[in-house]
Amino acid sequence: MKAIVQDVYGSADVLELRDVDPPQAGDDEVLVQVRAAAVDPGVWILMTGQPYLARLMGFGVRRPKVAVRGRDFAGVVMATGARVTRVKPGDEVYGTSESGSYAEYATAPERQVAVKPGNLSFEQAAAVPVSGTTALQAVRDGAGVQAGQRVLVVGAAGGVGSYAVQIAKAFGASVTGVCSTDKVDLVRSLGADDVIDYTRDEVDRDGPRYDAVIDIAGNRPLSLLRRALTPKGTLVLVGNGRQYGGGVTAGFGRQMLRAPLLSIFVGQRLRNLIAKERAEDLAELRQLIESGAVTPVIERTYPLGDAPEAIRHLGIGHTAGKIVVSIR
Repeated sequence: MKAIVQDVYGSADVLELRDVDPPQAGDDEVLVQVRAAAVDPGVWILMTGQPYLARLMGFGVRRPKVAVRGRDFAGVVMATGARVTRVKPGDEVYGTSESGSYAEYATAPERQVAVKPGNLSFEQAAAVPVSGTTALQAVRDGAGVQAGQRVLVVGAAGGVGSYAVQIAKAFGASVTGVCSTDKVDLVRSLGADDVIDYTRDEVDRDGPRYDAVIDIAGNRPLSLLRRALTPKGTLVLVGNGRQYGGGVTAGFGRQMLRAPLLSIFVGQRLRNLIAKERAEDLAELRQLIESGAVTPVIERTYPLGDAPEAIRHLGIGHTAGKIVVSIR
């Protein structure tokens, strides 16, 4: 099969389109013919091996353990392992792969796969799993958003942010999105009740009025974010602010240490989000999507051979919605 492969860590220049053997599904896995895949910051981290902490988390110290890049996918089940019960060959599914999804075939644990929304194309569905589940967990679990609350989404036009705005609205919240001038109309089209253009105003423009702040941009000090929160509000930190930079831990210091420690001494809840990829959340997202409450935003689609260019585009930053790789 054809796949985007790398032998060493580095920039997108280390990626190559090659013929490789297709993966085989284990007892708890499904084999999928991939129709589309998506680009997310995790792909950049696994490609570059930065921050170096990622290498120590089982991804390979000197070179990637998994050579094929890509995580999100949408496609058709070709075969299932002996213990798989929820999907069968022929089902159209979406989820996240551990064998790499920038390929004609990929395997994935059944726990990370669900039937794809019937009203989405494969390209649209591939844009959902990583960013959609991250946004769902940030809104539902991290912030505990309820109807009538006021929610601020920082980074509202990006891959995670575009879902967070829509999901918070679906939960009945009043949502304000933070984005640049050229994305104001997009964020309003997602259902945001108000928009803060960060080139003109900061997130504390209206004072401490938000019950929840979901920060995906990751480049503002905690003190500034807290000024937008009510005294008992919740801050959920999703972005680390240096997704495309180096260093041993890059931007993880604030996420892992400062916010939880500070939360002990203040009335506000300051939380880090470490998203989990699971079929139950994909099923909940399918319901939201099929009801019309949530729609993926895709900025651009690339063919498989141009996947390196898709990752370069992500690395520039300020993407509107998701970038997708089409595999036909």
